[in-house]
Amino acid sequence: MESQPRLLDQMREALRLKHLSFRTEEAYIGWVKRFILFHDKRHPKDMGAAEIRAFLSYLASHEHVAASNTEWCAQRSSLSVPLCFTATLSTP
Repeated sequence: MESQPRLLDQMREALRLKHLSFRTEEAYIGWVKRFILFHDKRHPKDMGAAEIRAFLSYLASHEHVAASNTEWCAQRSSLSVPLCFTATLSTP
């Protein structure tokens, strides 16, 4: 029985299908890793909007990420994809 590809491998494949640059791919993967580590290595499928908001709040207050970036992502946190960072994967 074959197992499903791991989350980050699935993301890499989706990013490559969109013909995004390698640097963009690495940036997206990096943000997802940070999100997962922030939540003590919980799988994103087990998280939702509340966890995304908590992470974005942390980024804005402790990591000095621009408010406009965190607001853009927060507006998309209700998507069915558990990570707002991967929300762009579903857009053309």
